Parts: sequence; C-alpha cells; structure tokens
Amino acid sequence: MVYILLAEGFEEAEAIFPLDLLRRAEIDVKTVGIGASKIITGSHGIPVIADISADGATDKIDMLILPGGMPGTTNLDISPDVNLLIDRTIKDGGFIAAICAAPSILGKRGLLKGKEAVCYPGFEKWLHGARISEKSVVRDDRIITAAGAGVAAQFGFELISALLSPETADKIKAAILI
Repeated sequence: MVYILLAEGFEEAEAIFPLDLLRRAEIDVKTVGIGASKIITGSHGIPVIADISADGATDKIDMLILPGGMPGTTNLDISPDVNLLIDRTIKDGGFIAAICAAPSILGKRGLLKGKEAVCYPGFEKWLHGARISEKSVVRDDRIITAAGAGVAAQFGFELISALLSPETADKIKAAILI
C-alpha cells in the first residue's frame, strides 16, 4: 500500500498531483489524515477529505509520501503517528518519499545520513548527514526527495518509476502530454 500523509497546512500540489499520477498508474494509494479530523485543509485553503486516519493505515507499507508546505511539514514532524508510520515503512522495506520542506523530517531522524537528497531552499540545514543535490528530484536507495511544488509531476513520475518501472512512468507521462 502507498500512503500519502496529509496534515493541516500541507502543500496541495505536492500531495494531489502525485496522488493523481499514482492512481493513473493503477497503484493502490490512500491519503492518510494526520490529526483529529479526516478533513484536512491545505496551505492554500483547499479542504481535502482523507481516505483514512492514521490508525486505519494498517496495510504493509510499500511507500510513504510526505508532502511539504507550511505548517503541514511542522504538523507532520511533531506527530507521533508519523513516527510510527516511518518506522513501519522501514520495517516493511518500503520507500519513503518527501518533497519541499518535508525532507527535513527525514533528516532530523537521521534517515538521510550518507544519502543524496534535495529539499526546498533554506531547509538544507535539517538534512543532517545528506549530500545535498542540485537535482530537482533524487532517488537514493529507498529514499526519494524533491525540491518543491514546481516539480510535483517529476516527483510523481519518480514514485511510479520506483514502484513499477521507468517505462510505466513514461507511459503515464505521455498520456498527460508532458
């Protein structure tokens, strides 16, 4: 199962565009509401109804996706549920993907040590132990990071490539005329 975490103040484009692409690739993906409500409002005031709450995320985790945005990143960072889901993803051997400010969450937990990673400019100080990349989207082993909302499509294609194949990602890309 692929889970996209939504916390109050998430960056809508960084969650919804990859979600759309993953579903076009027929990947089983659910949005997970972090917090007390299943209705999560993004950083630009767009409310989204999460598919499930954190306690409903019980399947084996093939990929965990953390969108950025503010204060969404902060809300993910302080959530005990997010810590548990990250730990489960590692135990399950899944990918962890983060975009914009959200790679800082991984860096603070020591998950980027020795890995190539990228984030939104200004958040590099929290990518503890990472080799900061100039690329827009980076996959290093089971970690995928991206710079921000402007590369949400590239991020989504890399997620598809990691889960299925580069050929499938290219097929989806061609279907939406990118």
